[in-house]
Amino acid sequence: MNPQYKTLKFILPLSLIVVVIFFSSFIFIVQQYEVALKLRLGEIISDRYEPGIHFRVPILHQIKKFDRRIQTLDSQPERFLTVEKKDVIVDSYAKWRIVRSAQFLRSTGGNSARTGRLLSERINTSLRNEFGKRTIQEVVSDDRLALMETLTKEIDTNARDLGIEVIDVRVKKIDLPPEVSESVYQRMRAERERVARDLRAKGAEAAERLRADADRQRTVIVAEAYKEAEETRGEGDAAATEIYANAFNADPSFYAFYRSLSAYRTSLGDGNNIMVLEPDSDFFRYFREAAGQP
Repeated sequence: MNPQYKTLKFILPLSLIVVVIFFSSFIFIVQQYEVALKLRLGEIISDRYEPGIHFRVPILHQIKKFDRRIQTLDSQPERFLTVEKKDVIVDSYAKWRIVRSAQFLRSTGGNSARTGRLLSERINTSLRNEFGKRTIQEVVSDDRLALMETLTKEIDTNARDLGIEVIDVRVKKIDLPPEVSESVYQRMRAERERVARDLRAKGAEAAERLRADADRQRTVIVAEAYKEAEETRGEGDAAATEIYANAFNADPSFYAFYRSLSAYRTSLGDGNNIMVLEPDSDFFRYFREAAGQP
């Protein structure tokens, strides 16, 4: 094989690679999730690059790229004072993203560790200010949502000089130091016991009112029933008297005989009764008539 052909076969691919590397040094690619800056001798000359391929001059221009997606800063738990001068240990995190890449580079140098440190300082300052205005009960109750909204707005305003936007700040956990926990729990227990006593007292009062009302209604019902019974009994006695009177008027002799039989049955029915009467007493009238005596 011709030596010149062998040399050409070796040099041609190598030259092609060199040409590709040379021309690739004149371009840079911006991904969809990135922001890019072009610097000339350390000075920012452009920060408006859409995703795609862009050109530069090697050595003269430097390209800085940053991730513009939402990032999370998980802070270390910090101790803060409430308005009651009680210590609380707060564990929080923040969601942020780069919105002004040029300002971000000037403020942080594009260093993620420095960015996290600067943002943590602002978050801790805002947390210290807001917790210092509230009690422990307020920061763990429904006011916590309002607190998060206030913190997000305040920290976002304070972090604008970093070229970033703070999207959300959340408190993951609020703990009490061991020396504070017991006193807080004792106070909470005493408060719950006081509320329980109030509820029991109100329940006893309501029960007494119900019992008194039930007794009053019972007395009224019994009185009305007794009244109605007496009226009914009186009406019955009147009706019975009227019937007896009508019967007596219809046949006085038979009625007298019937009443005497009833008296005999009542007086002599037991067999052990002793009666002291005169023999000619009117009580034995029908016995004498039965014997034919006047």
